[in-house]
Amino acid sequence: MTTTPADTRPAPGSPLQVAVVTLGCARNEVDSEELAGRLEADGFVLVADPEDADTVVVNTCGFVEAAKKDSVDTLLEAADLKDSGRPQAVVAVGCLAERYGKDLAESLPEADAVLGFDDYPDIAARLRSIVAGETHHAHTPSDRRRLLPISPVDRDASSISVPGHADHATADVSDIGVGAPATGPRAVRRRLDAGPMAPLKLASGCDRRCSFCAIPSFRGSFVSRRPSDVLAEGQWLATQGVRELFLVSENSTSYGKDLGDLRLLETMLPELAAIEGVDRVRVSYLQPAETRPGLIEAIAGTPGVVPYFDLSFQHASASVLRRMRRFGDPESFLDLLARIRDLAPLAGVRSNVIVGFPGETEEDLQTLCDFLEAARMDVTGVFGYSDEDGTEAETYDGKLDEDEVRARTEHVTALVEELNAQRAEERVGETVSVLVESVEDGVVEGRAEHQGPEVDGTTTVELAGDARVGDVVIAQVVATDGVDLIGRATGARA
Repeated sequence: MTTTPADTRPAPGSPLQVAVVTLGCARNEVDSEELAGRLEADGFVLVADPEDADTVVVNTCGFVEAAKKDSVDTLLEAADLKDSGRPQAVVAVGCLAERYGKDLAESLPEADAVLGFDDYPDIAARLRSIVAGETHHAHTPSDRRRLLPISPVDRDASSISVPGHADHATADVSDIGVGAPATGPRAVRRRLDAGPMAPLKLASGCDRRCSFCAIPSFRGSFVSRRPSDVLAEGQWLATQGVRELFLVSENSTSYGKDLGDLRLLETMLPELAAIEGVDRVRVSYLQPAETRPGLIEAIAGTPGVVPYFDLSFQHASASVLRRMRRFGDPESFLDLLARIRDLAPLAGVRSNVIVGFPGETEEDLQTLCDFLEAARMDVTGVFGYSDEDGTEAETYDGKLDEDEVRARTEHVTALVEELNAQRAEERVGETVSVLVESVEDGVVEGRAEHQGPEVDGTTTVELAGDARVGDVVIAQVVATDGVDLIGRATGARA
């Protein structure tokens, strides 16, 4: 029989089904899982496929133009599903929604509502009213840095909504995600991915004023989570089968400065690594100018913490970095890398660079290329500069035309692909521990300690026997494919 659109709608009084679609970074993944936890605790049924949902929540990314386009395209695709009769509402949340608010709502009428961060604590009530046909007025965007005092130690974020900062001390039993233990740590979070790695948020926001970046304006001032909350959530994640805790924030090197102790991360890492069931802890997003010796030592030398350094260099030319409102030069950056490798010779190092920044000369570009050759990093992401709304760099003179930016980006991309492949080849013969993330048709694939999630390549392990997802397999690297490694199991398990 032919099913009409009306047949797919839920029966009166039945729980609403919701699909949460996440775009962007690992921080967004944490925010989505917090939203999912709140919704499930309030009676919603979570489904993986938007086609099966009564309402679709799209957690958008507002970082760069390509990410914005992906977010809009995803919202439009979800809105198209309403023709089938099942989804009754498509709702935009996340950075794009927070950043543009009512402007996004006006330009994208296909979305039934655009919710900001302040709507997150009452997300279930918001969705119910939207599905019921009530009109939600999108917020007028404002600079969220103004919500808290300038002085970090004077900040009390308890009065504002900071996504991903659920308070474990006051979490109710009804807030526990599916599968949480009857006793022990509580988390207002529902895992949406069953893999053995999970991001764990250290902090939100940023106090830096990089001239090219709009993130602080819509994510707000830097706010650390309390160590007790971070540890409690780490313990809860371990009960959910997580074997790698991926510590995320906009700037992990600032953790603790608003709590009165800039060394909190160093003291907390051993506690996180000691959580039962956790095999490894990984720290992301370090600012080179703030990466202090004690933090390097903690990451390089704490058992259970992988020697992995995600350093946000962005460029190497001192003059370009000054225009970016950043600090550094090739010498200081190479000295930092030398200190890391003195402590951990096999450490993984990744970074991102921006090419074609306003005023970048050919000499500046060559300085960057020379630095990249000397740095020998495992992975380098290359981005061509483009103006971002409301940033200082948007007003700069000395803009390069799009063709020139594209040409320079392609040149540097080709260089780093060659350099990263060479660095991978240098690892042939090394013994690596691989966290298994997939086993399909006998092919075992995961990540070695120097490989971060999603962006740093993978390691395929041959002769891994009965390895299962979540196992840590010891292998010797025998070959490479770009940044990806091919290893042969030694028979040992970590």
